[in-house]
Amino acid sequence: MKNIKFPTAQTILLIIAALVTLLTWLVPAGKYDTLVYNADTNNFTQASTEKSINLPATQETLDALAIKIPLEKFTGGDIYKAINIPNTYKKLEARPQGVFEFIKSPVKGIIESAEIIFLVLIIGGLIGIINSTGAFDAGISWLTDKLKGYEFILIILVTLLISIGGTTFGLAEETMAFFPILIPVFLAAKYDALVGVACIFIGSSIGTMCSTVNPFSTMIASDAAGINWTTGLAGRILMLSACLLISIGYILRYAKRVKNDPSKSIIYDQRDEIMALFGKGESESVQFTTRLRISLFVFAACFIIMIAGVSMYGWYLQEMSATFLVGAILIGIVSKIKESTFVDTFVKGAGDLLGVALIIGIARGITVIMDDGMISDTMLYYASDVTNGMNKGVFASAMTGIYAVLSFFIPSSSGMAVLTMPIMSPLADGVGVGREIVVNAYQYGMGLFYLINPTGLILASLAIVKVGYDKWLKFIMPLFITLVVFTLLVMTVSVYL
Repeated sequence: MKNIKFPTAQTILLIIAALVTLLTWLVPAGKYDTLVYNADTNNFTQASTEKSINLPATQETLDALAIKIPLEKFTGGDIYKAINIPNTYKKLEARPQGVFEFIKSPVKGIIESAEIIFLVLIIGGLIGIINSTGAFDAGISWLTDKLKGYEFILIILVTLLISIGGTTFGLAEETMAFFPILIPVFLAAKYDALVGVACIFIGSSIGTMCSTVNPFSTMIASDAAGINWTTGLAGRILMLSACLLISIGYILRYAKRVKNDPSKSIIYDQRDEIMALFGKGESESVQFTTRLRISLFVFAACFIIMIAGVSMYGWYLQEMSATFLVGAILIGIVSKIKESTFVDTFVKGAGDLLGVALIIGIARGITVIMDDGMISDTMLYYASDVTNGMNKGVFASAMTGIYAVLSFFIPSSSGMAVLTMPIMSPLADGVGVGREIVVNAYQYGMGLFYLINPTGLILASLAIVKVGYDKWLKFIMPLFITLVVFTLLVMTVSVYL
């Protein structure tokens, strides 16, 4: 039994894809009608599986469809995706997915994930270039010296800053860039790689879970629920603060234990492998020349520009990829790397993250199977039916759990918001609670499950540091259970305040 190893991330996802394929044979196919606003013609298009019709873009149209959303949310561009129309769900002829569809799903997923896959590969190339210059080793050596005796500040700072990115503009996929960069810093500080993964991933998770001004979750969900995004904001800020304190305290406790006794590390058996992957974690004395300083400055500037572009100018994956590609070229010029050497180094660096790219594609393939099998809306329909006649305290907790389950099938936060809010938010009216409770349930449920969701980013993140999903579960479960209990308690109490 000791020789039996936990499956790799790719295998786990393929097993899930096979189970979801089987699910399409068991779960009835079904679909809601959708409504989308056309800015060019100033009208709505209502689409069903049989036909599409154009409707006048008026509040009367929305009221007639039982969509309790102000018209200006559509005309102003706040809701630009198709939303589900309440009370329009209908069962359809079954569309079970077979073996051939299962085999094709990773390929389709890779094609649909092309933009984020290219981002990951270009980041890999950039990391390869900066590592070849020696600038990163010199920078780590300098930082380690400056933080000596105060390494715990690194944990607090990284987790806090990334959570701020998560709560303001939905920093999630972008964190993939930080793992290869920050893990060596944590190793140099005498922590293990799990501490680095936790600071980055948990920081992002808590930030997006307790989104405050995030346009991709809070704002779009509130708009789709027909309420102002500031409704419930104070509670979300308090929730963010509390969850961050709990999470940072948990990471610090584990980190201190590992620092005092490395054998207490959950991944102690991989210590040599991870050290070899990221360097020894302790750099030899490297002269921090002006050329290396400039290279590191360009490297850091890439991330500053990326964050500014995403938060201020609406950049997404293509612009981010271009930023990192230009950064790699500039570093090559500053470091006087030969053209042929630059290309070989860049390609090798990209190749190091190819496994991560495949994981992202396979995970997207699971969504492809569900969409082709038309079972996502069926899940939503039955989930909305569960809450009929519930006590309002139970309703708040149940809705949080429902969203956690739904996030396995719909991992996109913006997709979840526009598809579910028109259906779920009116349920709050029936039990006598504010619709912000449903918005909070959506955020907290998705955020909590995101910590362990294999169809999210965790498997891709772990693949960068070669850590198994089983070891992550062993690390995260005490914190996960604590946050679940705390969140359900907050949700239950909040409806009576």
